[in-house]
Amino acid sequence: MSTLATLLEGDAIALDVQAPDSEAAIRLAGLLLEQTGVAEPAYTQAMVDNVAENGPYIVIAPGFAFAHARPSEAVHRTGLSWVRLADPVPFGHPTNDPVTLVVALAAKDDGAHTSAMAELAKVIGDPTRKAALDAAETAEAVLAILRGEEAPTAEPAAEEPAVAGGSDRHLVLTVCGNGLGTSLFLKNTLEQVLDRWKWSSFVTVEATDTISARGKAKDAELILTSGEIARTLGDVGIPVKVISNFTSTSELDAALRELYDV
Repeated sequence: MSTLATLLEGDAIALDVQAPDSEAAIRLAGLLLEQTGVAEPAYTQAMVDNVAENGPYIVIAPGFAFAHARPSEAVHRTGLSWVRLADPVPFGHPTNDPVTLVVALAAKDDGAHTSAMAELAKVIGDPTRKAALDAAETAEAVLAILRGEEAPTAEPAAEEPAVAGGSDRHLVLTVCGNGLGTSLFLKNTLEQVLDRWKWSSFVTVEATDTISARGKAKDAELILTSGEIARTLGDVGIPVKVISNFTSTSELDAALRELYDV
């Protein structure tokens, strides 16, 4: 069964609801987490504070915001909520505004939700399934789409990566403010590209936060992140590539080709 579907209850799905602004949209998603017993109001406030502190980096794809905060005692169990807005709401993102879908994550620990995030990244990045989700009329229809299977796509392998002075296995960091939300989305999308290239045995992708990224940069080839987080990181001694759509395999493909001159 889909891991994603197991973390999202029907009662945590709200379709075509009104929100006057981005904060209200996040609070609606947080309220669903509260009502389903996943988290307490303090976690909803933490999601709001996260955006106030770090900017709209949670808008990781056109029209899609992934609200989250760090694991805390305010989280009772790992779960998701799903809010489709009746009218698009601007979050302040330079390329991905306005937002029509807000998915909120409350994670009990750093690893409990990894497979669900991989599935969600694939769903949001699939135009056919995303269109079906946009048109779904009921919560059960949303869950049915999320439980659907995808046909694998075979692609030719690329040549083995070669970076001057590099080691046998290269490290790429995906970075966000908390190291467990949007950075995981980016990690999962990049790993899809690596799988298609047959490079998974050559490149390790690690999702991390801004503080840890500065310390790990010396061992990495590249950092992938949002514009807001890139400005926070500053100069870390390796290339920092800003990604606009965290679910776009084509954008991540282009970033890899630029790094490795493929």
